[in-house]
Amino acid sequence: MQAYSLSSLYRPNRGDFALSGSSWRASRRSRQSVRVYAAGNTFGHMFRVTTFGESHGGGVGCVVDGVPARLNISQEEIQYELDRRRPGQSRITTPRKETDTCEILSGMAPDGVTTLGTPICILVRNKDQKSQDYSEMEKAYRPSHADATYDFKYGIRAVAGGGRSSARETIGRVAAGAIAKKLLKDVAGTEVLAYVNRVKDVESNVDHSTLSMEAIESNPVRCPDEKAADLMYKAIDDVRTRGESCGGEVTCVVKGCPKGLGSPVFDKLEAELAKAVMSLPATKGFEIGSGFSGSRMLGSEHNDEYFMEDGRVRTKTNRSGGVQGGISNGEDILLRIAFKPTATIARKQNTVNRDGEDMELLARGRHDPCVVPRAVPMVESMVALVLADQLLQHISQCELLSRNNAAGNDVQVLQQFVKP
Repeated sequence: MQAYSLSSLYRPNRGDFALSGSSWRASRRSRQSVRVYAAGNTFGHMFRVTTFGESHGGGVGCVVDGVPARLNISQEEIQYELDRRRPGQSRITTPRKETDTCEILSGMAPDGVTTLGTPICILVRNKDQKSQDYSEMEKAYRPSHADATYDFKYGIRAVAGGGRSSARETIGRVAAGAIAKKLLKDVAGTEVLAYVNRVKDVESNVDHSTLSMEAIESNPVRCPDEKAADLMYKAIDDVRTRGESCGGEVTCVVKGCPKGLGSPVFDKLEAELAKAVMSLPATKGFEIGSGFSGSRMLGSEHNDEYFMEDGRVRTKTNRSGGVQGGISNGEDILLRIAFKPTATIARKQNTVNRDGEDMELLARGRHDPCVVPRAVPMVESMVALVLADQLLQHISQCELLSRNNAAGNDVQVLQQFVKP
């Protein structure tokens, strides 16, 4: 029987497959008759990011396509973001020692700071691998880790460091996110900030109107509330010394988001954001605006009433979290992401091996006792990637033609992409 790849089945610009019904039914009878290439390593549509590499391989990184030409972004700006997620920052993070120095291999002009509009490849070489720490995991499955499911799916896996399931994969996301952040800032004045709002049962109280990168980076926990940050640090250090781990929450605030980003139905902005942040390792929950608490309110309590301010349509409250009908309304976008306790802990646990035998496992390796402090730049990056992608889509669809005859009289909408 003939085997078909999707590229041979699909007729460009026709929206259908080039097989007759009988041929298609016949081809389905063999599991290997249709080869589907959908590995899930690429994110985005117009601003596209592909990450590559394994935790204990030669290196990790990304290829970013769709970056507009003539954007100014330096290696130092990208390195700043990578340093924020780098391991070994304090005793409450993994002790793995990596400099995470990035190399920009393509897509930049000779001056090193101007994009060419071609794919940008960024590489970070791995230097502190200790693959021998993972010898027990070659056959044994670590509880709540990806070991078993990778075997279920692929029948093979990178044992050392977890391969692609390791948080080290997020280096490519953060590097790409640095470019997305710069694009958003230069084009729309948009700022993406995240911080740790809870560790275990310790919560913070942060005023988003004064939130800044300086405040976030003022302590190892990345919580602007100093009193809460101190308690969070002690909570993480306590579980670390006991060979345990704990979870927490990260809040992300987007300031100065343009109005109109996102699309109705399947590509709603909150849906794109949820997919983006939930693709990060260890994520277990997502809320926007009022989140689940909004389900306990009445409509009259939850609705965000409109008012005019300096020619702009504003809302008196922001329970919608900056998104209504799947489209940004210009208010701050407010997200909360829950992270589970780190799966690998220094305690014996019951598990099974590849041969189906019950056993005990004491996992080794170097791991964060709590992932949320280093997850902050990861969350920011994924949110920035979504917004950069949505920004390019919105401009190409809705901003090429004059808005002189457009409905509405919002000054921000009329001027948000007008360059002097």
